[in-house]
Order: sequence, then structure tokens, then C-alpha cells
Amino acid sequence: MEESIRNPSGDQTGKKDPVRDFFEWMQALVSSVLVVVVLFTFVVRLIGVDGHSMLPTLQHGDRLLVLSSLLYHDYQYKDIVILRKETFDDNPIVKRVIATEGQTVDIDFRSGIVYVDGLALDEPYINELTYEEEGTSFPLTVPEGSIFVMGDNRNHSSDSRHSRLGTVDTRYVIGRAVFLLFPGPDSETKEREFSRVGVLA
Repeated sequence: MEESIRNPSGDQTGKKDPVRDFFEWMQALVSSVLVVVVLFTFVVRLIGVDGHSMLPTLQHGDRLLVLSSLLYHDYQYKDIVILRKETFDDNPIVKRVIATEGQTVDIDFRSGIVYVDGLALDEPYINELTYEEEGTSFPLTVPEGSIFVMGDNRNHSSDSRHSRLGTVDTRYVIGRAVFLLFPGPDSETKEREFSRVGVLA
């Protein structure tokens, strides 16, 4: 005669408890949600590009993965950063780091060349040379704890050349854009170039 093995409670081994399964499922779901919330609050953020100041590197409507300033705050030349300074603009803006604390920036607006510490920058990422002045006086030495930022679309960007922004205290930086997740439509063709998806340089 075949016998069933029973647990101390008298239930047959292997019999599923739907209530227990439900609570285990809910616990896993809540834990997953909490991990996602913490991740997107303190580690990374998703931010959309608004405007054309970073052409040709970034398009209006691009969706970027941004590494939080809580983890990354040692900003370097060429980093693409998201910052928010409410006295300049209510919304976050995206720009490229051109110089960091202690470095001296000078711009020859006749030739369109940007100099840092006396050396002309090699800027293959820009849309055009820098001819537009916006009120900041040069040469300018970047204060401690600050960065000097510019848009890649130089003559259509309000950035550290603007007297209301100037050099930016790094405490205003939300984070560094590290990856283009989803491309916005091309400003001319209106098509999305998915070949642009990838790590931002």
C-alpha cells in the first residue's frame, strides 16, 4: 500500500499554498519596484533633450541615460552634462564641459577658436566655429568647484558665454549623460537614426 508523506501540519508535501505564493510574489514585486525607484533616484536618470543647442551631437527629442552627480562629480573636458540653474533657466539644460576649475578660457570670436590654458581646442564635435559673444568677458579663469560649459551648436546656444550663466558651480549639475537610449527625429528629415544609439563621447 502506497503511503503519502505528510508534513507536521498534516498537509501533503508538494501541495501549493496559493496565499503564501501570492505574498511571495507581492514581496518580489515590491522589492523590484523599490530597486528601480532607488536606481532612478540616486544612480541614473532618463532625461530628454529639449532644443538644438547640442547639434550635431544631440538632436531635439533624444532620450539620454544620465549618471547621477551623486556618483559622478569629477567632471572632465568633453563630458556632456545636464545642469539646472533656475536663475538662468527653469528647465534643465544639456551642455559640454570645456574647462574645469583653475583653467583659463579665452575665445577669439573673429576666428571662432576656443582656447584653454593658451592652447586652441581641437573640437570635431561642434556644428560650427564660435563667433557669437553673449556678454561674458574673456579671458576667464574657472573658479574652484565650477565648470565652463558650451553647446556644440555654438552660434545657437546659450551657455557659459552668457553673462547670466557664466561658469557653473558643480552643485547645479544633475549628472553626466553617458548613453543615448532613444533618438529624437532628425531636424531635417524628421526620421529617427537608430544608428546613433550608444555611448556618448
